[in-house]
Amino acid sequence: MAERAKALLVDDRKDNLLALEAILQGLPVTPVAVQSGEAALKQLLTDDFAVILLDAQMPNMDGFETASHIKRRERTRHVPILFLTAADRDAQLALRGYAVGAVDYLTKPFDPWVLRAKVSIFVELWTKSQQLKAQADATREREAQWQRLTETVDEAARVLRSGGDDAAAEALALLEKARWGN
Repeated sequence: MAERAKALLVDDRKDNLLALEAILQGLPVTPVAVQSGEAALKQLLTDDFAVILLDAQMPNMDGFETASHIKRRERTRHVPILFLTAADRDAQLALRGYAVGAVDYLTKPFDPWVLRAKVSIFVELWTKSQQLKAQADATREREAQWQRLTETVDEAARVLRSGGDDAAAEALALLEKARWGN
């Protein structure tokens, strides 16, 4: 069974996190809510996420600093970040958000349907990416099995060419062993 996509929700205000969880309800995504940039970074050490909804203005480590840390890590640098902020439509803040790697910057109040649509797209992309990874793993495994089988057939042919008294029995034993994956 495929792993369900997760969305990391980062906001210092519990009521905002509850509102985001309500907005995402019904989407094929598991929301994981944390109340600080530090908590977000810790969560990213253990879980993979399809998208991060990040409050720009938080005490201690703000969203910009948090995003900067996220984008520096190899494991998390490709996770899309949507900045959410109550700040006025200050172009400088939006530019700062994009500069640290955000894919979008939404100011409150935002249309919940627009946010749902954006999250849905990133969840779908993440799901497709996971499917591609699984297919690539399966292809690598099939190629490895094919390689092992080819090597066994080559070994059986070498044994047959040697022409010893037990060559046929030995070659057959090699092929039977390969057939059953031993």
